[in-house]
Amino acid sequence: MRILAFLVLVIFGLQVHAQRPSALKNGKFFERNDHQMLFGGKASDHFIIDNLDLNPEQFHYGLGREAFPALLEPKFESVLSADKNWMENDRFLVARKGGETKAYSVRDLTRHEVVNDVIDGEPIFAAYCILADLGAIYKRTYGDKVFTFAVSGYTYYDPKIWNGLDGFILWDRETESLWWPLIDKAVSGQLKNVPLLKLEEVYWEDTTWKEVKKNYPVARVMISGQDFVRPSEWKRYKDVSEIVSGYTKN
Repeated sequence: MRILAFLVLVIFGLQVHAQRPSALKNGKFFERNDHQMLFGGKASDHFIIDNLDLNPEQFHYGLGREAFPALLEPKFESVLSADKNWMENDRFLVARKGGETKAYSVRDLTRHEVVNDVIDGEPIFAAYCILADLGAIYKRTYGDKVFTFAVSGYTYYDPKIWNGLDGFILWDRETESLWWPLIDKAVSGQLKNVPLLKLEEVYWEDTTWKEVKKNYPVARVMISGQDFVRPSEWKRYKDVSEIVSGYTKN
C-alpha cells in the first residue's frame, strides 16, 4: 500500500511539472558577452549564472524579477483595525522579538512572496511559497552587511528534495545571487553556497488570525494591497568574500 501511494505521488508530481512552463524550452537561458544568462525581465535585469549548478531543465516559469511586489517598506495597522479583514482560521506568519510583534497574512504573502522588514532592530524577511506551501521568517544580516530579498520569477524542483516540490527561487539586490529556499542556500552568484538564515524558531510561528488576536493583541498587522515603484538603483556589494569564506569554509 505504501509503495502504491508513493507511486501515485510520483506520477502526480510528474504530471504537475509537465503542465508548468519550462524556462529552458521557453528560451529563458541564453548566452551574452561570454556569460551564461537567465532572463530577468528588462535587459538590465538578466541574471549572470556562470556558476549555477542547478539543472536548467528543472526551472519553471520566468516572469521577470520585478513581477511580484516584494515589499521593501511594509506598512502596518493595529489588530483592532485589521480584524474586519480576516476570518478566525486565516493563516499568518508572526514574528515577535524584544516586545515587538508583527503579523503577515499568508494570503498577502502569496501575492508579495517576500516582505523585507525589521523586528526589534533586526533586519528580517517573511517569505511564503504557495507551490510548496512553505513559509518562514529569515534574517537579512550577514556580517556587517544587510541584504534585500525578492523573488526571481522562477521556481525549481529536484525529485530528491522535498519529494520534488516546486519552490520559488529568490535573489538579493545587493549581489544578484540566486537562492533556493528548499535547500536553504544561494545557488549562483557571488554568495553561492552561503546559507539562508532562518530567524530562530523561538521568535516566529505559523499560526491563525484567531491565535494572533488571542496571544498578540498589540501586534502590528501588515496592511493588504500594498505595492511600490520598483527601484532603479540600490546599494551593491562588490566584495562579499568574507561572508562567503565565513559561511562556507569546512
